[in-house]
Amino acid sequence: MTPSHNALNAYSIMWLYVMFDLPVETSAQRKAATRFRKDLLKDGFSMLQFSVYIRHCASLESAAVHVRRIRSFIPDEGFISVLKVTDKQFGETIHLQGRKQKPAPPTPAQLELF
Repeated sequence: MTPSHNALNAYSIMWLYVMFDLPVETSAQRKAATRFRKDLLKDGFSMLQFSVYIRHCASLESAAVHVRRIRSFIPDEGFISVLKVTDKQFGETIHLQGRKQKPAPPTPAQLELF
């Protein structure tokens, strides 16, 4: 069975945004927050901002797998949101910086089809 053209269009390819507020008042909380960030990185996420990570997913099914993984390693305390965005919507993202520019972070690897 060959994949249909619609399976790889800008509306079925997804980006996951993981946004979180985790407590860091105690040593145990800081350790849990650090572990959560490291688990996101191990699962292929890239840091966009300190508490915002993003990941490219080839399909809704792939996005669902990563959401299940996030559920498996969330800390006991804190608030986490996961936002699914189509590739088309992600392409419309506007990034603004202050007047003092810093080098942009490396762009996450994306699936390329020839």
